[in-house]
Amino acid sequence: MANKIFLVIKREYLARVKRRSFIVATIITPLIFPTILGVFLWIALSDLPFEGAKIIEVVDENRSFVLESNEMFVFSYRGMDREQAREQVLQGNRYGYLHIPELDIDKPVGITFYSMDPPGISLIGNLEAAIQKKIEEIKLFASGIDPEFLSELKSPINIRAMRIGQGGGETVSNTVVNYGVGFLAGILIYTFIFIYGNQIMQGVIEEKSSRIIEILVSSLKPFQLMMGKIIGIGAVGLTQFLIWILLISMVSSLVMGYFGMKMPQQQMLEMSQPEIANWQGENTQLMEIMDLIQGIDFVTLIISFLIYFVGGYLLYGAFFAAIGAAVDNPSDAQQFMFPVTIPLLMAYMGLFIFVLDDPNSNASYWLSIIPFTSPVAMMGRISYGVPWMELALSIFLLTSGFLFTTWAAGKIYRIGILVHGSKVNYKTLWKWIKQN
Repeated sequence: MANKIFLVIKREYLARVKRRSFIVATIITPLIFPTILGVFLWIALSDLPFEGAKIIEVVDENRSFVLESNEMFVFSYRGMDREQAREQVLQGNRYGYLHIPELDIDKPVGITFYSMDPPGISLIGNLEAAIQKKIEEIKLFASGIDPEFLSELKSPINIRAMRIGQGGGETVSNTVVNYGVGFLAGILIYTFIFIYGNQIMQGVIEEKSSRIIEILVSSLKPFQLMMGKIIGIGAVGLTQFLIWILLISMVSSLVMGYFGMKMPQQQMLEMSQPEIANWQGENTQLMEIMDLIQGIDFVTLIISFLIYFVGGYLLYGAFFAAIGAAVDNPSDAQQFMFPVTIPLLMAYMGLFIFVLDDPNSNASYWLSIIPFTSPVAMMGRISYGVPWMELALSIFLLTSGFLFTTWAAGKIYRIGILVHGSKVNYKTLWKWIKQN
């Protein structure tokens, strides 16, 4: 039995990796992200040197608002009236002009910015913040309070989070990093299940429509064919995924190297070299980053990702194969796709609403335990740290769920793969599952 399943896996794998569409998608897709990265870096690095800072004329009728210039915008105070400033803008000597009428400090209204081009949101935000700061200073002076004294009273606070392990040890924790790791891992699993699960369904429908399946089942059991197809297509997806990671990393390194920048892993490698150990000791921020990286349990993270990556795909892959076997064309499959995709969508939305916001809530716990949502939800929790008992229970239920869906899908697949021309509904599927 195992030998026949392996032959189906080999057939599915080789048939797909040799396709021109697979080769093109595998090579072209990884080039998209570094290309986008390169374009944004080129725009960011070439914008200022070639265009220079934009000059903004300030027409202040209060004669009390002096805004600070920066590398992007220079504020000019030439005592112009509005018509003169407007003429300067029309002639191209000024990017725009800011009109500040006589203001009631308690209700400052009527401030207007004029330009020939629509201003960016960052410019308007900077102008609002600068004017608000000046109004606050004026109010403080009127109250007899020195703004500089008040600013000295403010002290920035940075709370360092530490996680206490089961054995009493302490490791550095960072919510932003945990959020990012959980987000990336959960989305990858969700995307993988959806894309390659649909490929399983499409492949079964095509073979059933062309009657190739009738030839295959003459020498193979339907269950062997189903399992071989699920594992074979999963292996294709895993191969493509690994190639993407490798190519994206290589090309991104070349792009960032071209602009004189370094990838994060290169910076971490340099920081670990002994010749700069003394420099590290003087830089508290970098030391905190190193402590944070050391606090991440990469072994548990990688092993858990592989388990849920494979387990989630196998669990849903069986359902997609069963749907493909039960229908004659993709349009008929839509009625059966809905109940299958609902748990996936619940896991996707729950990842953002519950898991990443509070990984220890009751909703997060149950989403990471129930087999139909655990592949996505548990990967959102795993970076924060999950008790071994909860992780073991989740994996056990996921394995049980996979065995159940494989059994149910095998029942449907065995009969549906040979049925043509008849409309199948949920009652029919339940009848097939109950048959011996």
